[in-house]
Amino acid sequence: MPIDQGWKKATGSVMLTEKKIEDQGPLKPTGWLVRISETFAGLTPQILEGLGGTESSPRLGSEYHVLPAAAGETWRRTEAARFVRWNLPVHHSWPCRPPKIENFVERAAQALARKFAAHHPQTVLTGPLLPVAGTDYYKSLASNLRGRVLQLFPPLAVKGQEAESQNPEAPTLFVLVGKAGLFAGIQSPREANGFYPGGTKFISQSTPGTISRAGAKIAEALHHLLLHRPALPEDSHWLELGASPGGMTAELLARGHRVTAVDRAWMDPRLDRSRKLDFVHVDASEFQPPPGARYDALLSDMNGGAQHSMTLVLRFIRSLKPGGLVVFTLKLPEAASVPDITDIAGRVIRQAATGGLSLISWTHLSYNRQEFTLFLERL
Repeated sequence: MPIDQGWKKATGSVMLTEKKIEDQGPLKPTGWLVRISETFAGLTPQILEGLGGTESSPRLGSEYHVLPAAAGETWRRTEAARFVRWNLPVHHSWPCRPPKIENFVERAAQALARKFAAHHPQTVLTGPLLPVAGTDYYKSLASNLRGRVLQLFPPLAVKGQEAESQNPEAPTLFVLVGKAGLFAGIQSPREANGFYPGGTKFISQSTPGTISRAGAKIAEALHHLLLHRPALPEDSHWLELGASPGGMTAELLARGHRVTAVDRAWMDPRLDRSRKLDFVHVDASEFQPPPGARYDALLSDMNGGAQHSMTLVLRFIRSLKPGGLVVFTLKLPEAASVPDITDIAGRVIRQAATGGLSLISWTHLSYNRQEFTLFLERL
């Protein structure tokens, strides 16, 4: 299905020149770019229908889909919205093949300045549209485009390269470039569900010496959490349930936290000399916190039924400080449909609420499989 023809009028085909920036009035999206993980490829038709799109909605590669403008903001209130890892209102687009466009960076930058500079975003962030072969080219293209855009825009509130220095509630101009062209829109990182173009920060799990991929999962989870609350201070005390072999533990220790790790399986021996680690070799269902123990945060990535895991978590709520954080992996190995998944998630969230936990956010991260990560805090 061809992309909305209205998008092709956004830039035109003539060379744009530097002119006085003019306010063009409120921005109105011509569609919504939504990212749905390949993990849920079998459910994508259900998800798109739930969002207000169709199976034939324009698709950009393996994970990005275009919802019609008619979907408006209502898609955010649907059950299917939980499956959207990242989203962007498309206020400007240029369907094209960038390698074939002469002076692509200059022409794109001029168009972006004319369209968005008067709206005063806190910063401009660019990135590749698709994680496929040839991404290095588009990473370089995106970087060059950002550099030229910053020359054309008035001074921005956030000037550095570090995306997480943004105010999560302030508008940012996100720009994605790829084989399908350029797509841009203004939205706060919290509304987009990520500080970076396309979502959360990618963290490699192939670093030599890495204990397990779980380390990247908790690192990504903590990046996501910054959308909703400040990072826990160094030396915060975590209680980790089902910690073996220690991938998440290692990441928390590397961030300067203290960890009480609980598991009936042994930890990786490389963690034996960690002075901030207290390993308790026992099943989480049998663990009893020491008298007076007070934890700043609790982490659960346990296998097994989601409600059973939450029951174990709630055993330790009295040992969690008021306002304390819970990062909980919602496992969904047998869920076969969008209603199944949202029903299980709803039951677990209500269970957590009866135990004194309030939901902050829940999302699907890059390193989640058939599972979601829930963020909660003790009331």
